[in-house]
Amino acid sequence: MPVGPELISPRSVRVSAARRLARRNFRGKERLFLAEGPQAVREAAGHRGESGETLVELFVTPDAAERYADIVGEARDAGARVHLAAEDVIADISTTVTPQGLVGICRFLDTPFEEILKAGPRLVAVLANVRDPGNAGTVLRCADAAGADAVVLTDASVDLYNPKSVRASVGSLFHLPVAVGVPVEHAVQGLKDAGVRILAADGAGEDDLDDELDKGTMSGPTAWVFGNEAWGLPEETRALADAVVRVPIHGKAESLNLATAAAVCLYASARAQRARRAGS
Repeated sequence: MPVGPELISPRSVRVSAARRLARRNFRGKERLFLAEGPQAVREAAGHRGESGETLVELFVTPDAAERYADIVGEARDAGARVHLAAEDVIADISTTVTPQGLVGICRFLDTPFEEILKAGPRLVAVLANVRDPGNAGTVLRCADAAGADAVVLTDASVDLYNPKSVRASVGSLFHLPVAVGVPVEHAVQGLKDAGVRILAADGAGEDDLDDELDKGTMSGPTAWVFGNEAWGLPEETRALADAVVRVPIHGKAESLNLATAAAVCLYASARAQRARRAGS
């Protein structure tokens, strides 16, 4: 499938600009980020934010242009500039070891925290001090799968638009509102004022997740606060929560990793909320 009249030059200004987006300071300055691979690019092409279509440019190899002709068509329909690029150009732009032949440039799409509150969220994931980009993206994916209404990244957490975070979200970044740079105290107080119960997930929590489910305390609006995988939540953050909840370990495992624990907690809340709606 022809995409353009000729391959874009590796020395092109467009290629240089795309390459710089691997660095956080350039992403923040331009308010643009990279989305790599067919799933992320497809989701980006179908997303529209307040400032317009999210996908603004697409670099694609000739082979990928044929293999993913439908995605290239969707990108064009979204108004994105499509550049045919040699594999070495894609490799130069990409941050992965084995690029899949498509790299998109997208507009920032985070949502102001106040808008999330106004929407009356019932299930929210708050990432406090989550520094690993893979963990952040995976928790975002879990929140999306569990039907959460929003995700909040505090000012002490990793950059939402880190290429590893974007990849780990597997397109979920484009599915639900995400607020960034919110101080944890502000996030918790805002959610409390909106009638949301705050649960801090911690392996040393005083309350057991199974007990919370049995008591029927999880069917209302809930925000889960997740901390750093290595050292958990600091005491001052735990103190902000209405309850500090541990996921029970019934076997011999030492612990659960952050993303797994987040999935268990979010799905537990989602199930309790669905049961309440079904019975009302």
